[in-house]
Amino acid sequence: MSATGAQVRIAMRERTKGQTQQRAAAKAGLRDRGTVARYEHGARRPWEAAPPRGYRTRPDPFGADWPAVEAMLESAADLEGKALFEWLCGERPGRYIEGQLRTFQRRVALWRALNVPRMVALAQDRVPGEVMQTDGTCMNGLGITLGGTAFPHLLIVSVLPYSNWAWGTVAQSESLMAVTGGFEAAVQELGYLPKVHQTASSTAATHTLGAAAHAETLRTESGRGYNDGYLAVMAHYGVTPRTTHLGASDENGDAEAINGVLKRALHQHLLLRGSRDFAGRAAYEAFLADVLRSRNALRHEGIATEVAAMRPLDKAPLGSTREFRPRVSREGMVRILENVYTVPSGLVGRIVVAHVDEWSVSIYVGGRLIQRGHRLVGRKRADVNYRHVLPTLLRKPGGFRHYRYREHLFPTAAFRRAWEVLDARMSPRRADLAYLRVLKLAADGLETDVHHALELLIEDGGAWDDAAVEALVRQAPPATMPVLTMPPVDLQPYDALLSEQEVACAVA
Repeated sequence: MSATGAQVRIAMRERTKGQTQQRAAAKAGLRDRGTVARYEHGARRPWEAAPPRGYRTRPDPFGADWPAVEAMLESAADLEGKALFEWLCGERPGRYIEGQLRTFQRRVALWRALNVPRMVALAQDRVPGEVMQTDGTCMNGLGITLGGTAFPHLLIVSVLPYSNWAWGTVAQSESLMAVTGGFEAAVQELGYLPKVHQTASSTAATHTLGAAAHAETLRTESGRGYNDGYLAVMAHYGVTPRTTHLGASDENGDAEAINGVLKRALHQHLLLRGSRDFAGRAAYEAFLADVLRSRNALRHEGIATEVAAMRPLDKAPLGSTREFRPRVSREGMVRILENVYTVPSGLVGRIVVAHVDEWSVSIYVGGRLIQRGHRLVGRKRADVNYRHVLPTLLRKPGGFRHYRYREHLFPTAAFRRAWEVLDARMSPRRADLAYLRVLKLAADGLETDVHHALELLIEDGGAWDDAAVEALVRQAPPATMPVLTMPPVDLQPYDALLSEQEVACAVA
């Protein structure tokens, strides 16, 4: 008869008191004394684990062919169990059935676990105040909008690993300006400086060294070279730069881990807020700052330990704006950070000053701002303002059709469709010239008026040209300024107030 663990304990306790096996069995609720005798003679107790079985209960269905399977796995450890099973069935027709696939996959998984080593996470001791880690994380999954428009962006997060104090700044890319700007914002918020600033081995802080690199060039842990701009910021604050090794993102594990935690926390705060739409980027950044400060307030004990080992901040921020002095090319463009931007054509051949931050590019000539636009992210992209190249195209309309940046000369979909309609009805030269004249109407007036006129003409379906567009634009009623009427001002209450004050002064 089998017994529960409680019954065996009761029976054994009664036996130690001198009771007979029969009475101990009755006390424990067992049917006869044989069960008590069996446990007294060394039978395995219910709470003791069964010894591992060292034999098979059925024949190994893959025993004959397993050496061949092992040879395949040793030559290509990434082979999946299903692909191997299909190969085995093809090599041994009729020997295996589809129902054995799961058994075979378990066997392959066990072999891989015992024979293929994997990278493990190495727990690190955190020294208070020694390191600040910085990393970027994509925030598009939160669905943030600005004024109803989707706002794709990153959050550059700086974290102190010992206390998990964190600060984040909004950026559009993980660039040098974004990383250094995030670090500066973090230390300005904290008011203290770490000994070391650690980032990933990305192009934001490092670059690949060429064959001609000098031996004294400061190199990262992965053998890359630090960017001069990044070293300048670290030298300004007296902080030692450090990067993770290539392919070892876990070395920046605290920053990586807090990214997910922070996004979950922001998701909850957005649910409490009831909306993911903000009036502008400044409003969104203020919301982020409130969330981060409230989270950091919960870590005051760890932060106190951190700052006790850190240097007080004694440097003013450098700012994340970079200055370039490009020469305007014959194409009327300047090249900045591997992207091109058009400028007024009169500046061809001149050197201009470009101030570039994470979000914008500002062009100055003689200390005067001439244009400001959105900074392009990536490489080999172009920002072409059709107003800059239009005078040249009107004089040389033959250059329009094969212009490298022609797609930038269609401000809206209506302009693109208009050129297609003109190109289908006219000769190539007449179509190009007619469209360029339409574009000039947009440059000289309101682009929206020309856009609406083109939509009406395209929808009508009849024949039209640039003259028809101009006539339609001129027929549009001009915008009228509202007439404001000022109500008459009654000064009697002010006279009464002055009289009361005079009386009060006289009494005093």
